[in-house]
Amino acid sequence: MYLPKIYEKFTSGYPGVFKDFQQLGKTCRNSGPLEKKYQDLANLGIAIGANSRGAVMSQTRKALESGASKEEVAHVVLLSLTTIGFPNMIAAMGWVDEVFEGS
Repeated sequence: MYLPKIYEKFTSGYPGVFKDFQQLGKTCRNSGPLEKKYQDLANLGIAIGANSRGAVMSQTRKALESGASKEEVAHVVLLSLTTIGFPNMIAAMGWVDEVFEGS
């Protein structure tokens, strides 16, 4: 799995914080009824709304790995149009396409 250099630097520089962060993520995932695929699609939508290239690409990879289809991922991007606007949706679509082209 691809990990940005800054991510690797953070995890090695702050291993205790990273461990706690991972545990918090696990606790959040286990605190509700959504299956992993739907959690990953929801997180993709959040990443799109935050306009975060790295998070959108990461969550796209995670959604695909958890069984989401490219069509489902693209639908999440399309759904963002009326909330975040055309330019931001198009940017997210480009980031998702970068992941699709690499898979």
